[in-house]
Amino acid sequence: MNQEKLETLTDEQLLEQVKKNKSGNILNAVLIGILIGIGIYSSVKNGFGFFTVFPLFYVFTLWKSGKDKKALDKEMANRNLQ
Repeated sequence: MNQEKLETLTDEQLLEQVKKNKSGNILNAVLIGILIGIGIYSSVKNGFGFFTVFPLFYVFTLWKSGKDKKALDKEMANRNLQ
């Protein structure tokens, strides 16, 4: 979510978005852990190859999606919401 879109949300909508992101963060953490485990297992079992890099690509995309949380936290701080 970009900063301009966050600024147009009302306080209630912003709080609702924060609630949605909390459950999504737990899921992202679990998926990142599983994908890193798959990459490590694959590299130990078969050496470095496609199935080592492929899960790590998804780890990168999940990690980048975490920036939405930082933008939400910044907007919450700007509006003095808890």
